Amino acid sequence: MCAQPAPVPDQSADSIGRVVLDARDIARALTRISHEILERNKGADNLVLLGIPTRGVGLAHRIAERIAETEGVAVPVGSLDITLYRDDLRRHPARGPQHTEVPPGGIDGTTVVLVDDVLYSGRTVRAALDALADLGRPDAVRLAVLVDRGHRELPVRADHVGKNLPSARSERVMVRLAETDGHDEVRIADRPEPATAPKGEDA
Repeated sequence: MCAQPAPVPDQSADSIGRVVLDARDIARALTRISHEILERNKGADNLVLLGIPTRGVGLAHRIAERIAETEGVAVPVGSLDITLYRDDLRRHPARGPQHTEVPPGGIDGTTVVLVDDVLYSGRTVRAALDALADLGRPDAVRLAVLVDRGHRELPVRADHVGKNLPSARSERVMVRLAETDGHDEVRIADRPEPATAPKGEDA
């Protein structure tokens, strides 16, 4: 079977804004988040990681790898599509539904950690909770994000944060990961016109 080509870095947006997290910063943040999850859960037992597509899925797998290195336990990882649960579908055309993958053991009675790249208004998390309710009943649900940029519109708080990044509403936070974009970094920049918005931005 032929190997899949690696993602090509998005060179067109590389000079936009300023870098606030480079690859090493992201690696350190994910290591810290992994240790915090283990400490909060008192180990890796009964944990399930569900990444919110697109970039939350890659982050969830990286966190699981770090937990396995520390605990020697393979934590189940899945993905949770929230497209049809969003409350802004009338204002913003939805992308096509992404993949939801529930680990074989399901989520009933587990501690589910939702993983996403950027926490902003909180509406994505609200949609994720609705989607999760249709899949089962975990004992607890927690949230881990790489970046918390503030400006919450709903009473949502992350349990584990890689970096708190104060920002203006007129700015964009752009996350790029090797799995989807060919390289790791987080940039902040003035908000571009919709037609020229680069890939990897928070919604």
